[in-house]
Amino acid sequence: MTARPARLRPGSRVAVVAPAGPIPEQLLAGGVRLLESWGLDVRVGKHVLDTHPTLPYLAGSDAGRAADFQDAWCDPSVDAVLCARGGYGCLRMVDLVDWDAMAAAAPKVFLGSSDVTVLHSAFARYVDVVTLFGPMIASDKFVHDETAREHLRRTLFEPDEVRVLSGPASATMVPGVARGVVVGGNASLLSAQLGAPGVRAPENAILVLEDVTEAPYRLDGILTALLRSEWFTGVTGVALGSWTECGNPAQVEAVLADLVGSLGMPTVWELGFGHCPGQLTVPLGAEAELDAGNGTLTILEPALR
Repeated sequence: MTARPARLRPGSRVAVVAPAGPIPEQLLAGGVRLLESWGLDVRVGKHVLDTHPTLPYLAGSDAGRAADFQDAWCDPSVDAVLCARGGYGCLRMVDLVDWDAMAAAAPKVFLGSSDVTVLHSAFARYVDVVTLFGPMIASDKFVHDETAREHLRRTLFEPDEVRVLSGPASATMVPGVARGVVVGGNASLLSAQLGAPGVRAPENAILVLEDVTEAPYRLDGILTALLRSEWFTGVTGVALGSWTECGNPAQVEAVLADLVGSLGMPTVWELGFGHCPGQLTVPLGAEAELDAGNGTLTILEPALR
């Protein structure tokens, strides 16, 4: 059974890591101050502010990013590992992590989204622990978006109170009710992992999908690749998030309706997670019920114990 980490409390120690892109120092400082205002003991990984010597889209070397990530997870004094931002880079470092050591460590909270989808997939594969797909610490979605930040805080400290997820624009694409384990994240990163060792299609799953800056034809290719790989075979329902800067919204919706809605399973449009204002925090690995008619995803037991 998938492990549920312990919820956070004042005094909990959290480690901030940067497994992907470079970190804006001012946003990091603002994010750390906000975490400390919640009563958390914040430790920042030693490579978090590194930059790669020749590849400016990476937060330092692959080995340094992987070491910070693994050291934080395997440190018994740490209660949560929080990613500073996404961008790109998790695909380059995920295979440098000792996942046997990660699985042997006590379960704890892990938070990240966007490019961090790669690490969520690895946690599901090797560690079998509930993880959180939500706003990252050195991002505008955390520092400057009070709605997103408050939903994350309640998920971390009061998970019983945020079990029903729905956004202001949630709508029914295909009606119906489905149950399953929540999986997924950023669609392009799920597609990028196809064919990698150990990567497999989900079983009995509620699939959550979102993306950013992908034109409609690119989204078509990403989803078609997932469909051709039988990624949707074990899916019982789909919750679609935001598609920020992906082009004409009507065309984006048409692509999703044609490729996902046509499968006939319960599907919600714009549940309110992803690269959007008021970003919801979604527990991955948790059992949930999707009510597409009501536009809700209900986590059946609190994500954190």
